[in-house]
Amino acid sequence: MENILELKEVSKIYFAGGEELAALKQVSLQVQKGESLAIIGKSGSGKSTLMHILATLDRPTSGELLLDGKPTSKLGQDDLDRLRNEKFGFVFQQFFVNPRDNCLDNVIMPLVIRGVAADKRKKLGLEILETVGLTDRIKNRANDLSGGQKQRLCIARALIANPSVIFADEPTGNLDSENGQLVIGLLFKLQKEQGITLIMVTHDHDLSAMCNRSIKIKDGQIVGGNQ
Repeated sequence: MENILELKEVSKIYFAGGEELAALKQVSLQVQKGESLAIIGKSGSGKSTLMHILATLDRPTSGELLLDGKPTSKLGQDDLDRLRNEKFGFVFQQFFVNPRDNCLDNVIMPLVIRGVAADKRKKLGLEILETVGLTDRIKNRANDLSGGQKQRLCIARALIANPSVIFADEPTGNLDSENGQLVIGLLFKLQKEQGITLIMVTHDHDLSAMCNRSIKIKDGQIVGGNQ
């Protein structure tokens, strides 16, 4: 299968208190189009840093990130911002929604940034809210939703721009087990139906076992799984 993302000997160095901290150490990784990949590891292992670099939210100190076979190192910030808006969707442990806006306004925000016409934004927003089971909450403020509903709203917003890749960072971390199962079931269902690449950071080994493959990060290096 064709790779959508590839890391080539990527390292990430942070500086704190005059000291160097190596969050990633010459990590190489290939991510295939349409697969589901779990990144597992303890807190401080480097797994979130790895996801942030794959998602172009952070730049590597050395090494290269390829997207669709093309290097991203020479792209300016505006190009990276546009790339993320067009190619990626994000679902985080924290519910990053605008609490005072209603569900429809929250979910169409990426299309507003992209400059999509208002009537088309509304049509797509209503369709995706139906997909995640929030049709009866369209006019509700996000702040009035339950935790499970907020996370489904985040999934809808991640999907509305038809992304190639969804990054999910501990997507069930703030949910009870019942809502967590609903959210995970929805993510995998949509990933398979739409051929989206799903990259998930998790502590949950049961959840990682549901993915096509998993890698384990320890001390900034891949120490297990299939690269």
